[in-house]
Amino acid sequence: MTYTELSAAIQSYMENTFPETYLYDNSTVSSQTQINTFIEQAEQRIYNTAQPPALRKNVNGSLTSGNKYLNLPPDFLAVYSLAVYTDPVLLLESPQEFLLNKDVNFIRQAYPTPTDTGLPKYYALFGMVAGVNVPTPYKNFTMIVGPTPDDDYLVELHYFHYPVSIVQSQTSWLGDNFDSLLLYGCLLEAITFVKGEPDIVAMYQARYNEALNLYTMLCNGKERTDAYRTGQARVSTLS
Repeated sequence: MTYTELSAAIQSYMENTFPETYLYDNSTVSSQTQINTFIEQAEQRIYNTAQPPALRKNVNGSLTSGNKYLNLPPDFLAVYSLAVYTDPVLLLESPQEFLLNKDVNFIRQAYPTPTDTGLPKYYALFGMVAGVNVPTPYKNFTMIVGPTPDDDYLVELHYFHYPVSIVQSQTSWLGDNFDSLLLYGCLLEAITFVKGEPDIVAMYQARYNEALNLYTMLCNGKERTDAYRTGQARVSTLS
């Protein structure tokens, strides 16, 4: 399902073109802007329920000798893993050591001074980069590691991000693979906007929940196992 098809389906199911709306300050919100809001809110709700591989990114970065902070990508939302290449000379050819996630307080107490140096073992989300302009809605975070790097190290970060919305890209992983979930997520947002009847809301919620169960089964089930380790799925034939 493309953006054009999704937009048309929302209007058709709702029997509403969401005409231009006047706000209290005499400004207006166009029909397409309202529909785009429904879509983006539905995507956010879905992406935070279960994460398919389409939401994963993998980047390399650098830790600098004497600097315990690591800048994160502008579209960063959450960490899957952070690993350091242990040999600063061999870089990508050297073994990886996965860092353990800790609180900032733990790292501050365990390594209280910048002279506590070595190969980093721990990391924590530290906060925003001060004085940096980044585009909304992205936040530019930093990590703090401990101990302070004693050399320049290459790191590999796997992280969770929001992919470009179907509103901007015209197509998306959700639209291609789970258009039913995306559609009913949008309809839930739309029916809330128009203050729809409770029975209609309940119907859309039920259809959304059905699609969400299939999506979660894929993301948290089928994509995290295989028949070799867990056997093929089967249904009991005993009555």
